[in-house]
Amino acid sequence: MKKIGFLSFGHWHPSPQSGTRSGRDALVQSIELAVAGEEIGLDGAYFRVHHFARQLASPFPLLAAIGARTNRIEIGTGVIDMRYENPLYMAEDAAAADLISAHAGGEGRLQLGLSRGSPETALNGAHAFGFVPPEGRTDADMARAKTQLFRNAIDGAGAAPADPKMTGSSGLLPIQPQAPGLADRIWWGAGTRATAVWAAEQGMNLMSSTLLTEDTGVPFDELQAEQIALYREAWAKAGWEREPRVSVSRSVLPITTDEDRGYFGERSEEDQVGILDGARSRFGRSYVGEPDRIAAELAQDAAVQAADTVLVTVPNQLGVAFNTRMLKTIVRDIRPALS
Repeated sequence: MKKIGFLSFGHWHPSPQSGTRSGRDALVQSIELAVAGEEIGLDGAYFRVHHFARQLASPFPLLAAIGARTNRIEIGTGVIDMRYENPLYMAEDAAAADLISAHAGGEGRLQLGLSRGSPETALNGAHAFGFVPPEGRTDADMARAKTQLFRNAIDGAGAAPADPKMTGSSGLLPIQPQAPGLADRIWWGAGTRATAVWAAEQGMNLMSSTLLTEDTGVPFDELQAEQIALYREAWAKAGWEREPRVSVSRSVLPITTDEDRGYFGERSEEDQVGILDGARSRFGRSYVGEPDRIAAELAQDAAVQAADTVLVTVPNQLGVAFNTRMLKTIVRDIRPALS
């Protein structure tokens, strides 16, 4: 059975029309939706990370809280912008959240999607956090270097020299705590075919969203399926021993009530092509309509069929009850078509 989870951006806005009016609402409702998702049979609760915006930002307190309240569901990010992160502090936070999620026994349930970042509201926002790439290097270079340091740290590599006066040795000390298995649960959010190949060469799982920052003229699902095929080919060529995981995101909006129709009935269902951050980009379509129609269409989506995990984006500002009902429809009436 293909895994299916939700992906929330955690939008909030202090307006009467919003069901999520504050940062507190966004965080508490995210926990409540993850708990409800586990109860209705979802496999994952994932959250997008944005800075300088009315959306979810620092992810680890939220992930730890969800881990403590649930027992089975995977808990992840899609994605963390590595330009903003202190890799060693992040490694400590990630290990702590993962260990908390393992309270029921076994390995933790953290699935961390990382990336070099995307266009944002802040101009050079990571620079305000104190992270500026060295001369001659780009923000993307900095994000990838931080990712490698983070991965080394959660894999147990020494990160700081010991003080012989305190420890009696002069070796390198790893971060603590360590979380068994977390190193194999790191994903890279790839926006192109080339970055997917790079992720495979690095030994990271692949996370691909509803946006690719390239366009060859073919439908989005076919371009994304090509990205996945190139990733799997590069993974095999690299000789990694474990099987990688691949996730794709989709906007799936089943209409079963007049309320649903009022919100989503007029939404476009075609791919969109535009310029994003200076690159011609292709945005995937939304799947809107009766559940059986959506199920049939997703069964023909080449990238959905090629992936092992599908993340459906949720309109979180409509509230926990609305989204739980929508996700229950997806699990019951649409999920069978994804297998």
